[in-house]
Amino acid sequence: MKFQIFQDGKPAKDFQVAAAYLFGADLIPLYQVQLGFKEGLLDCTKRSTDSAGLALLWPVKGAGRLLLSTTRLPERAEPYNLNVELARARLMQITLKREDWALFEEDNSFADLAHEAQDLFIQALHHISDPSRASALADESLEKGIRYSEQLSSRYAEQFLAMRCRHRGLGRHSLGCAIDLERISNPAYRKWLLELFGFVTIPIEWGQIETQKGQYDFDRVDACMDLLAGRRLALSAGPLLRFAPSGVPGWLQAEPPEFEKIREAAYEFVTRAVTRYAKYIHAWRVICGMHAWNCFGFSFEQIIEMTRTACLAAEAADTKSRKFVEIVAPWGEYYAGDRTTIPPLVYTDMVIQSGISFDAFGLQLSFGRDVPGMHVRDMMQIASRLDCFGPVTKPVHITHVAIPDRADGPEGGYWHKPWSEEIQAQWIESVYKAALGRPFINTITYGMLADGSKDEIAGGGLLDEKLNPKKSLLTVAKFQKMINKR
Repeated sequence: MKFQIFQDGKPAKDFQVAAAYLFGADLIPLYQVQLGFKEGLLDCTKRSTDSAGLALLWPVKGAGRLLLSTTRLPERAEPYNLNVELARARLMQITLKREDWALFEEDNSFADLAHEAQDLFIQALHHISDPSRASALADESLEKGIRYSEQLSSRYAEQFLAMRCRHRGLGRHSLGCAIDLERISNPAYRKWLLELFGFVTIPIEWGQIETQKGQYDFDRVDACMDLLAGRRLALSAGPLLRFAPSGVPGWLQAEPPEFEKIREAAYEFVTRAVTRYAKYIHAWRVICGMHAWNCFGFSFEQIIEMTRTACLAAEAADTKSRKFVEIVAPWGEYYAGDRTTIPPLVYTDMVIQSGISFDAFGLQLSFGRDVPGMHVRDMMQIASRLDCFGPVTKPVHITHVAIPDRADGPEGGYWHKPWSEEIQAQWIESVYKAALGRPFINTITYGMLADGSKDEIAGGGLLDEKLNPKKSLLTVAKFQKMINKR
């Protein structure tokens, strides 16, 4: 498959192909794809002749630098016009989501955008024999299409959020925040935490606690529990297991043993942690990203078995608290580069079908870094992906949301404008509306209360490093006030 790429109506000469991958049915990324750009042409070589779509970071005037995709396209000798195909995919997605959301009535405040986007796309098709002209018209169509789709998503979210509030579908424990164990002793830090949130998540991770085989250092977690116990807070903890290199004890990675030994060590840690804090914790994030992070190269069966083992250990040690299995990178981009992983919705389905005992799925949404799964997407894409979890037979919780407040290069993408406190706050408002407006999503946990030098996402906190509030904190506070007034 080949794609012509145009910038400002001219063949691209120095286009940076970023975050690109091909995908097949159900948006599942394809493995072992070769992508090469030269003289305005992107050449995509794949292993099969099946239809495929292309996703990549793409600049859109007024909308940002976003990870966008084409529809699935058949192979052919002549190249596709990428600008036209991106516009086509957006208009198709708008049509499908309007049907899904039953939004057929025109809203005069922004309906003209949809008609303009369609008319421009039709003109682009009329000029398809003139690729430069067609690309310029397609760019205008895509710009208006994204603006319309985001307003459509917002309208749907606002309608259903208002309905949910009227029916008291949200409680004071609907909004939470993850905390920093190193800062929890700071009274000012705790003041913000206690004033704003109904529940908090305490990080308890295997790699940070069992630093030597059989030696468990729970001192910092103990101190945190002492400070928060007895408050009007619901406490969540975890993720207990996360099989990324940073989440697994170093001594276990030095000479990786057989699967059985790893499973035994994981079972022992989960049992110890849950037993120790069972009287404090309302919900356990038991295992996180087992489908995406697989540093030991577990087989498909071993991934499911490790998930089962973690949930069994947690259930045996604490029968009262809820147990979460967490999903990361919900589009599954990581699968294009690692066949020992599993696409997220496939893993979700297999965990349920395997009869594993747990209570809910956790879903992580982190954007703004040049890492598979963290490139920025627009609000219609986020809303559409959330909808994919609606049919799941378990409750869904957003267990981690994070976005930067400062530009850290264009590689991770940005939304509307380069990142700033203002854009961060606007993005959080849009995502919280989208999530809380869906009745199958029970809670949202923001990823960090305050900025820190070791954060995965620069400037991702609701407070700055000196614990001064940002605009994003006021945005979250507005949602909490709305819920409390229901």
